[in-house]
Amino acid sequence: MRRHVLMRTTGYDLGIFEQAIRAYAEFRAPVVPLRGEDFNLLGDHFHPLLAVLAPLYRLFPSPLTLLVAQSALLALAVVPLARWAVRAVGPRGAHAVAAGYGLSWGVASAAAFDFHEVALAVPLLAFSLEALGRRRWRAAVAWAAPLLLVKEDLGLTLAAVGAYIVLKGRTDAAYLGIGTVAAGLAGSLLEVKVLLPALAPAGGYAHGGQLADAHGSLLSALAHGPLDLLRPDIKATTLILVFAPSALLALRSPLALIALPTLGWRMASENGFHWGTAFHYSAILMPVVFAGLLDVLGRETTAVGRTPAAEAAAGHARARETARRNARAALATVLAVTAVLIPSFPLAQLAQRATWRTTSHVEAARALLARIPDGATVAASNRLAPQLTSRCTVVLFPTFPVDGRLYEYRREDLPRPTAEWIVHDPRAPEAWPYEEGHWPYPLEQQLAELAAARRTYGYEVVAVRDGITLLHRAGRPAGSAGT
Repeated sequence: MRRHVLMRTTGYDLGIFEQAIRAYAEFRAPVVPLRGEDFNLLGDHFHPLLAVLAPLYRLFPSPLTLLVAQSALLALAVVPLARWAVRAVGPRGAHAVAAGYGLSWGVASAAAFDFHEVALAVPLLAFSLEALGRRRWRAAVAWAAPLLLVKEDLGLTLAAVGAYIVLKGRTDAAYLGIGTVAAGLAGSLLEVKVLLPALAPAGGYAHGGQLADAHGSLLSALAHGPLDLLRPDIKATTLILVFAPSALLALRSPLALIALPTLGWRMASENGFHWGTAFHYSAILMPVVFAGLLDVLGRETTAVGRTPAAEAAAGHARARETARRNARAALATVLAVTAVLIPSFPLAQLAQRATWRTTSHVEAARALLARIPDGATVAASNRLAPQLTSRCTVVLFPTFPVDGRLYEYRREDLPRPTAEWIVHDPRAPEAWPYEEGHWPYPLEQQLAELAAARRTYGYEVVAVRDGITLLHRAGRPAGSAGT
């Protein structure tokens, strides 16, 4: 929330998701102006389960509602993990597991970067993993099934849950597992091949080319896959860091296999954002990592109780004490690794003085934004857009994307501005998690488009404060908020 107050959130992605959930709250299709004219967001990623947040947004129409909901969903995953930990390692150990998960870098990175649909998947998967740990196969499938409605790739995670049931369950459970594998694979295939192309303005699956671009075809990409999974080096670093919060013990659990679909598409992707530790991509992996940790510790503790009857009671007691000592050492290592990683990830921002200081630049921006009336159409800089999406129709300035296509930068393709208002901030924003600089176009091009709006398209300067420019299209009353 503090990042949003400091205007560190973005139109891409907080503004996009707010426009979608605002549409659901108003009983409309999730058409998102920030992504293009008449752009249905269900044609980008398949996440209809976002509609469950619409009633909350209807009561509290604000981007802060999305941020609070996301934090609550991420925190909810603590419940099944801690409940499992009480059984596996006792109440004190459960506190260590809860702290390790809640302070993990994957959760922190997701919470610090705007809002994303994956927040809905995190508690669903955590409850499913707990059910798997208790061999409650039907409950595990019931919790995991809604993943199909969160994002199109999560059908593969559902299939992985089914594969685990086949691997660990008895014969009667194998049929449930096989059916779950089939449902997950078929669901993702249906979404990628039918539903997303039907809803996408340009047709086709917008993100499918990320697996094929590097080698010219999907077949070639798969052939090079084993090498590409670890190149460049950032991929190997991320793979280690994913399992580091469990002190790498999760790798000893078959539950770690449930992380493979997410890790697989990320490492095979040609989008460099998918390879690292920033953004929201690792949030879904954190419940898997801690479930794997609990599976390992729980099996070791239980194994002590299965010693042969002929074993001396003293030996049995020594073995049990050794298991407990090993569990305590493992959990201490988990907390130590968590503490070491915190300064390198977004939770460290809480200790930075700049996080709690509102600059004059932010105050100037808020003063100008307040002059834009509710219900207006606005073209805004990326960091200003989510400050307006709850009360205005907002597009990005300069217009982006072009004809619904991302990364079209040719200036001659930009359509003329049609919004009533333009608000532009030339200052390079606080960059995390992006590289420092201006987006989506170089500053020179943004300034040229701003000048063209005045010179060619009839916009007039309403105010300029601390470099931020507010324009209004001539011929319309330049009222203030609430008028």
